[in-house]
Amino acid sequence: MNMTHNPTIRHPGEGRTIGVVGDVYRFLATGEDTNGKYAMWEAIVPPGGGPPPHIHSREEESFYILEGEITFQTNDQQLVAKAGMYANMPVGCLHSFKNESGKPAKMLISVAPAGLEQMFFEVGQPLTDGATTALPPTKAEIEKLLEFAPRYGIEIRLPGH
Repeated sequence: MNMTHNPTIRHPGEGRTIGVVGDVYRFLATGEDTNGKYAMWEAIVPPGGGPPPHIHSREEESFYILEGEITFQTNDQQLVAKAGMYANMPVGCLHSFKNESGKPAKMLISVAPAGLEQMFFEVGQPLTDGATTALPPTKAEIEKLLEFAPRYGIEIRLPGH
C-alpha cells in the first residue's frame, strides 16, 4: 500500500458515483485515499430503499443522517433516525436500514477499516458525477450483491432464508 501525504478534496457533486441496488453512493474517501483506515460516502436512499438485514465481520459501519429519515433495525430494536442523528454498528451487529418515508433521504456512511467500497464498485452501476437517482434494483443486481457479499465478510440474512 503506498502511503500518501496529499489531502483528498471532493467538491459538491464530485467523487466516484455508483448506483447500488437503487441507492446512489458518492464516494468521498476510499481506502486508497486513507491508507486503508476508512472509507466514506454520501448515500441517497430513495423511498423503499436500503439493504436487507446483514452482519459485517470486518468493519464498523457508521451513519450520519443529513436529510430525511431512515429506519434502522438492529438486533431487536427499531429506530427512526432523522437529520442530525448518528448511529454506529459494531462488527458482528445484525442491522439493516430502510427509507420508509415518501421522500429521498441522504446520509454519510463510513466504514473502518476500508475495503467494503470495493464490493460496491464490483456490484454497482457507474453513474455520472452529480447523479442523485439510480435505476430501481434488478433481480440480477440483487443476486450479484448476494453472491459478492460473503467474499467481503458480509452475511446477509434474507427474510425466510
